[in-house]
Amino acid sequence: MTTLTELINRLCPDGVEFKKLDDLLDYEQPAPYIVESTEYSPDYPTPVLTAGQSFILGYTDEESGIYEASKENPTIIFDDFTTSFHWVDFDFKVKSSAMKMLRPKNDAALFRFIYYAMQCIGFQPQEHSRHWIGRYSQFEIPVPPMEVQRKIVEVLDNFSELTAELTAELTAELTARQKQYEYYRDNLLNFNKLNRGQSDGVEWLTLSEVGTFTRGRRFVRNDVVEEGYPCIHYGDMYTYYGLSATTTKTFINEALASKLRFAHKNDVVIVGAGENDEDIGIGLAWLGDSAPAVHDACYIFHHAQNPKYISHYLRTHSYHQQIKKYVSSGKICSISAEGIGKAVIPIPSLAEQERIVAILDQFEKLTTDLSHGLPAEIKARQQQYEYYRDKLLTFKRKTVA
Repeated sequence: MTTLTELINRLCPDGVEFKKLDDLLDYEQPAPYIVESTEYSPDYPTPVLTAGQSFILGYTDEESGIYEASKENPTIIFDDFTTSFHWVDFDFKVKSSAMKMLRPKNDAALFRFIYYAMQCIGFQPQEHSRHWIGRYSQFEIPVPPMEVQRKIVEVLDNFSELTAELTAELTAELTARQKQYEYYRDNLLNFNKLNRGQSDGVEWLTLSEVGTFTRGRRFVRNDVVEEGYPCIHYGDMYTYYGLSATTTKTFINEALASKLRFAHKNDVVIVGAGENDEDIGIGLAWLGDSAPAVHDACYIFHHAQNPKYISHYLRTHSYHQQIKKYVSSGKICSISAEGIGKAVIPIPSLAEQERIVAILDQFEKLTTDLSHGLPAEIKARQQQYEYYRDKLLTFKRKTVA
C-alpha cells in the first residue's frame, strides 16, 4: 500500500499551494433555522445545536426551519464569536444567531480535509465580535493534490474513530463520577428546608441577604497582556476556572486597572452572561492575596461565609432552577445582580460549611482536576490526536515562480 510519505514525495515534492478558506467555503446565516421554543425534551426528534462547547443543547419537536444535513451532505457549524466549530451530518435546528453553516464552494479540496485543516489554525479571539467574514475566512490552509488529501482524511478518520472510542469509555466513567459528585453536592446542600428562617441550625437566606454584589467594569480581550495586573475575564469563567483560584489566567496594564473594580480574598466572582442560560450564575471563589480586576459581565459577591461553600452552592440544580426565570435570552444570555440575589441559599455554621466543602472538594477533584485521574487521561488522548493531526497537515508552501 502506498504510504502518505511516498505520495507526497511523488506528487508534491516541492511543496503545495495554500488557499484562503474564503476561496474554498460558502456560508449560510442561521436565521431560518433558529428554534422558537427552548422547551426541550429528550423525547423530541430534532437536536438543537450550538457551535460552542455544549454542541447539543436539547431536542425540539418543531417541524419547520430544520437544516438538512446528512452523511452525504454534511456541514460545519461555526461560532462567529468564539470561532469554535463542529462537523454535522444530521438534521438540526440552532439556538443562536451567532453562527454560520459552512459548505464547500468548489472541488478544490475535500470538505473533510478542510475541516481537519481548520483544526490546525489555532486562532484565539481577543475580542467579542464576529470573526468569519473579516478574519477567519482569510486564513490560508494547505491544499495538496487530491490523492494526498484522501490519504490524510483516511488516516485522521481512523485515528479520530479510535480516539473517540477510547475517549467515550473514559468519558462514560467520568460522567458517572460527575453524577456521583452532583448527587452528593445537591444532597449535602439541600438541608431540611421546612420554612424560611432558622431550621435545624440552618438559616435560609437570599443571596442578597447574605452579601453584596458589585458589578465589574468593562475591558476587552485586546486589553489583555502577558504580564501586568491580574484580571478575570467572563469568558474564562467557563473555559478555564473551576470552583476556586489563587492566580489569574490573564493580565492587563496597570493604567487600565486603576479604572476597574476588583475582587478581594474570599470574594466570589459570579458570571452574569454567557452563550446559554444553563451555566450563567456559576461562581469562582477568589482565594488569592492579590485583587484581580473583574470583567463587567461578572459580579463580585462580598460576604462573610466560606467562599468555597458559596461556590459549590452556585453549581447546584436547585440554585439554577431558582435563577432561570430571571435570565434574559438573546444573542448573549444575561442575568442581573438583582436576579441572582433572589436565590435562596442554606447557611449553616461556618464549621459545617467547612466540613461540607472538604467532602465536595474531594469529589470535585476527581472529576475536574486535569492533573489527576480520568480527566488527565482524556486530555492526553486528545493531545496525542492533535499532535499527529498537526504533523500530517504541515506542508511546505510551494514557491510561485
